[in-house]
Amino acid sequence: MIEPVIAFGLPVGPEVLVILLIIVLLFGANKIPQLARSTGEAIGEFKKGREELEEEIQEDIRTEVENAE
Repeated sequence: MIEPVIAFGLPVGPEVLVILLIIVLLFGANKIPQLARSTGEAIGEFKKGREELEEEIQEDIRTEVENAE
């Protein structure tokens, strides 16, 4: 029988528990909410920057098309 392949080798089951335990040991239980908040804010800033860049690129493309006509 063929074993199912997990996409990109993502950790599942006990591996996730071990990773979470290591995170708690490294950062301490009190720092985890602050770390999660900071990570969420960083992801939000990244998405915002990406969207602004995409808008700039689309605007440049529109300008180039208009100038070519």
